[in-house]
Amino acid sequence: MRKSIVSLLALALVAGLNLLSAPAASAAAYCGQVWGSFDKSAFGYPNGEVTGVRAGRHDCYDRLVLDVNAPLTGWSVRYVPVVTQDGSGLPVDVRGGARLEVVADAGVIPTDSWFVASGGRLVDTSAYRTFRDVVWAGSFEGYTTIGLGVRARLPFRAFVLAGPGSGSRLVVDVGHQWCATGTTC
Repeated sequence: MRKSIVSLLALALVAGLNLLSAPAASAAAYCGQVWGSFDKSAFGYPNGEVTGVRAGRHDCYDRLVLDVNAPLTGWSVRYVPVVTQDGSGLPVDVRGGARLEVVADAGVIPTDSWFVASGGRLVDTSAYRTFRDVVWAGSFEGYTTIGLGVRARLPFRAFVLAGPGSGSRLVVDVGHQWCATGTTC
């Protein structure tokens, strides 16, 4: 009898503690994004030329695209304190609360119509939620660097899409925010 009373009291205590404890806060991903903000890259060798840089706005993220006229195998995207020019290492002014350095293992043909001098703005970002600046940082020995200024350090993903034709595209998506509105990350 005494064992059953002790057992019942222990059971009641455990049940009571479960009722008093708050449920764990769920960090609902914003638009299902689970990207993070760590460096992303793929190893490869320089191949082809960057033929264009463009950007687009989406409901959950802003997108930067580098067009390459060959299959792109090597690239890197990472947050940096300062974006620097290829070759010289001089700092490039990139507006925003945080800066992504986007490097494609592909050169550039400086006579292309989209090409601008180092430090030149490539995209008008005034209507973007996340992007603050897209700046040419240079091309040197088969590597091309773009400075991407964003509102703050936000989650991003980077990947390569095949096409059109025999070309490829380096895509960088930067989320508008970390978590769904009303949730805690």
